Amino acid sequence: MLRRLSVIIFIATVYLNSFCQADLLRSGPMVGFSEMSEVMLWVQTTVEARVRIEYWNGTVSRSTATVLTKKEEAFTAHLLADSVAPGNVYNYSLYINEQKVEREYPLKFRTQEFWQYRKDPPAFRFAAGSCTYVTEEGFDRPGDPFGEAYYIFKSIRGKDPEFMIWLGDNVYLRDPDLYTRTGILHRYTHTRSIPEMQALLGSVHHYATWDDHDFGPDDSDRGYPAKEISAEAFRLFWANNGYGISGGGGIDGYFRWADCDFFLLDNRTFRAPDERTTGERTMLGELQLEWLIDALSTSSAPFKFVCIGGQVLNDAEKFETYHHYFSEERKRILDAIASENIKGVVFLSGDKHHSELNVYKPEGAKNPVYELTASPLTSRAFPIGEEINSFRMEGTGYEDRNFALLEVSGGRKERSLQVQVVDRFGVVVWTRTIGPDYQISE
Repeated sequence: MLRRLSVIIFIATVYLNSFCQADLLRSGPMVGFSEMSEVMLWVQTTVEARVRIEYWNGTVSRSTATVLTKKEEAFTAHLLADSVAPGNVYNYSLYINEQKVEREYPLKFRTQEFWQYRKDPPAFRFAAGSCTYVTEEGFDRPGDPFGEAYYIFKSIRGKDPEFMIWLGDNVYLRDPDLYTRTGILHRYTHTRSIPEMQALLGSVHHYATWDDHDFGPDDSDRGYPAKEISAEAFRLFWANNGYGISGGGGIDGYFRWADCDFFLLDNRTFRAPDERTTGERTMLGELQLEWLIDALSTSSAPFKFVCIGGQVLNDAEKFETYHHYFSEERKRILDAIASENIKGVVFLSGDKHHSELNVYKPEGAKNPVYELTASPLTSRAFPIGEEINSFRMEGTGYEDRNFALLEVSGGRKERSLQVQVVDRFGVVVWTRTIGPDYQISE
């Protein structure tokens, strides 16, 4: 009888400890970048706590180092899994103060496959989206909610992408947030903590760039006085594999998945004011611009995805398109792509609060350039209206909350790209395919 009672007490103690530690979890765990030999994971607690990740593939388990979360870092932690092998899927568990925290959904991550010189590159699927507004009572504007339909994150997870690219406005800083570290970290924390997002964070790898609203105020530029705090918050809450790799000090980055290259551009840190008529007219800054052209020129990837917060190809003379305010710099990029005969360039952008697919092929150019705009996720959608965009493909404009789903497949020299826009419920709105010859079909 005493032995049975001891077992019951032990089980109850374990359960209660797990429950108590779950109360210390604010958001996550989230899976960040993936390489063949390491993966980064992320977590946020409610108070100072010791956190680690235990992961396994088969019977042998490994653990990340234990990290102490701190108030000055918004109680976030980056946990490196570096005892991994290429091409594997790992299950993992979170421990807070050495107590396992149970999640009601599977936790997993993957390492990239070592396929080079051995076989064809693997097929892969990824999601993309932008404009995530999460309402907060007492801080939102009066009237109808600007952010809704958070269940879209469950719809994204239901498509089983290997990773997701967040294309900017991933957080909306508001007037009370904009000019203090406390405000900016609070807004990042509030957005990241919504329950609907957690399962997606825990099993799909995440990469991000930003746009004006997670950088600063609407249409913000290099003059924003709190930009260093914003950059710090971005690095605290995301887990990209490096920042500012062009040498300018922004948050631009790069990663490779299978045989494709992904360039994460920073369109805010170096941006001249939109309406300024004197001085240097630049969005990316010279260092980042030259780095991008160099990297595209040397890339052997069949598809080169250039991820940026705002639209590049749209030639409408309105809003914050590249053409509207920085047409000369935009022309410099597009001319370089044409003159260097760079194939397979696909811009991925957000910002517009509607989605569309654009195609650009000037006279004499050998290869088309594509741009998929995926927006919004949870923010209010805006109608395209009478916006005149010469490059929008017929039938691809979509004016409701949505995300993009992209899949690369085929043999090493026959890679194709399927592009889909998917509504907030997970229903495919339209599909286009870019073939190995870079021509497009429905």
